[in-house]
This record gives sequence, C-alpha cells and structure tokens, in this order.
Amino acid sequence: MWRFFLVLTVSIPAALAEFPSTERQHELRNILEHDCGACHGLTLQGGLGSALTPQALEGKSDDFLVTTILEGRKGTAMPPWKKFLTESEARWLVNQLRNLPAN
Repeated sequence: MWRFFLVLTVSIPAALAEFPSTERQHELRNILEHDCGACHGLTLQGGLGSALTPQALEGKSDDFLVTTILEGRKGTAMPPWKKFLTESEARWLVNQLRNLPAN
C-alpha cells in the first residue's frame, strides 16, 4: 500500500510541473485564436489549413497532433512551433482542441 502512495506522491508533482501556468494558458489560448486561427479559420472550421474541430481531429492520435504542431508539415503552410512551444504546451493545446464546444 505504501508503494502506491510513494508512486502517487512522486508522479503528481511531475505532472503538475508540466501543466502550463494560468498566465501561460492565456497566452496559449491567444496563440490558438490568432496564430492558428489565421490559417485554420477564426472558428477553426478550416481555411488555408484544415479544420481543427473535435470532429476533424477524430482518428488522429495526440502524439501525431503534437508532432504536427511542433515539427510542422513539410510541403504545406504549417510551420514548426517548437521554438515557441514546449511539448507539454502542445499537448495542452491538443486537449483544448479536442474539447472545443460544438459550433
């Protein structure tokens, strides 16, 4: 039983350390709305880039989406964002996209 609490105690701080601060979440939402929205449409329904709605992301793994955000897509207008975002921030963005309210 004590091993469970030890694992829980060690893993919770590590998980929290990677969660963006409230201030950074605000910045990430701004990036999503303005920077991503510039290509993917202001409502993320698509534009130059594909739609980023929960329905459009179905069947795509989180790892694929995180890699796409960080590395971009060669041969397309999708640039790499790894200079501006950490992997945990990209994962946070993917979670936000998956949980967008239906329009």
